[in-house]
Amino acid sequence: MKKLIVLTGPESTAKSTLSKDLAEHFVGKYYPEFARTYLQDKSADYHYQFEDVEAIAKGQLSQYQEAVAGDSAYAFFDTWLIVTKVWFDWVYNRRPEWLEQSIADYPIGLYLLCKPDIPWEPDPLRENGGEVREKLYEIYKTELIQRNLPFVEIGGEGEERLQNAIAAINGFNFR
Repeated sequence: MKKLIVLTGPESTAKSTLSKDLAEHFVGKYYPEFARTYLQDKSADYHYQFEDVEAIAKGQLSQYQEAVAGDSAYAFFDTWLIVTKVWFDWVYNRRPEWLEQSIADYPIGLYLLCKPDIPWEPDPLRENGGEVREKLYEIYKTELIQRNLPFVEIGGEGEERLQNAIAAINGFNFR
């Protein structure tokens, strides 16, 4: 049985580092944050549009399909459709009609919700530090709860954060 695991949460909560480290630990496949890959090729003054976020969501679905077809027992996704759905709502106050059904149709075994309990690290693609980061964390958590999706909150710094995530995965009953 494939174990599909999403690292989710607000910006600058170590999702990328953690998903890479977990893939290495569990000898699984790492799927990088599609938004970062998509946007880093744009010019420095480019501001993403609704259509870009929709393309990002479709890219995430392609990653999912690759993971399901692949031979790795574990797949670790650095962000997923829940984040993209919240982003559509946050920035545009609307979302593509197909997105809700896709969240339901592409099940994830476990979400690791990364707490914003580590320092914010700015970079050119990050937008929301401070209080906004805390608010987004609560929105992601509410989304997971309302959808009755399996998740574990992950906190701590550095090695502690990694060990907390490993323990969460090892202690989770994948179905």
